[in-house]
Amino acid sequence: MMIGWLNPGDPFPAVETALTDPNGLLCAGLEVTSELVLAAYQRGIFPWYSEGQPVLWWSPDPRMVMQPASFRLHRSLRKSLQHCEYEIRVDTSFEAVMRACADPRPEQGGTWISEAIIDAYTTLHRAGFAHSVETWMEDELVGGLYGIALGRVFFGESMFVRRTDASKIAFAHLVTQLKRWQFELIDCQQETEHLASLGAAPVSRKEFLQALNQWVHADVRVPRSGPWKFDADLLADLLSPTNRKQR
Repeated sequence: MMIGWLNPGDPFPAVETALTDPNGLLCAGLEVTSELVLAAYQRGIFPWYSEGQPVLWWSPDPRMVMQPASFRLHRSLRKSLQHCEYEIRVDTSFEAVMRACADPRPEQGGTWISEAIIDAYTTLHRAGFAHSVETWMEDELVGGLYGIALGRVFFGESMFVRRTDASKIAFAHLVTQLKRWQFELIDCQQETEHLASLGAAPVSRKEFLQALNQWVHADVRVPRSGPWKFDADLLADLLSPTNRKQR
């Protein structure tokens, strides 16, 4: 079965037409812009491709998601939160986080975070849709993640780590803040054992789209534009005796 070609100005195909092998491949095109990315996320679609390929758009079934209340704090991560000297910053080095996520990794042959992707997402960052959560140690950026927030849904994109647990520390703070802001869903895209261990679970594409329809345009407590600011007491919340979903 062939996938469709997305010309400039074309609408995305119905996600139900996505391939089952490879899972979720929907269509291909030549451009990736901030407008396209924003339109895609609202329809349960995201870009993922390698340098030199056409821009590939995906909507897998099932979809890996996490509800903020389902986050599991591992004992090892709790120890890192207690004993590491770190600072969480938000939206201070968005492009640096993206470029760190794009760095080659031993288990990967390349990166999907091309210059076109960086341009599109930094544009969305300036518009207040894309955000970075950063872990700093001794004034050095050592881990973090970035993603897009629409309504009460956060679409996680990628994370990187340069010191033990640095990306997990950023993620733990993000989940705790999103819970306070009454976000309903974190999109993790692909199913992995690591995400499952943190409390994420697969849902059908149909369930995911139903959740998007309900929450992606919902009102939120966080400002719609501009840099995010996290509450100062998130660590105390994470280490609270009531937060005991551990492994």
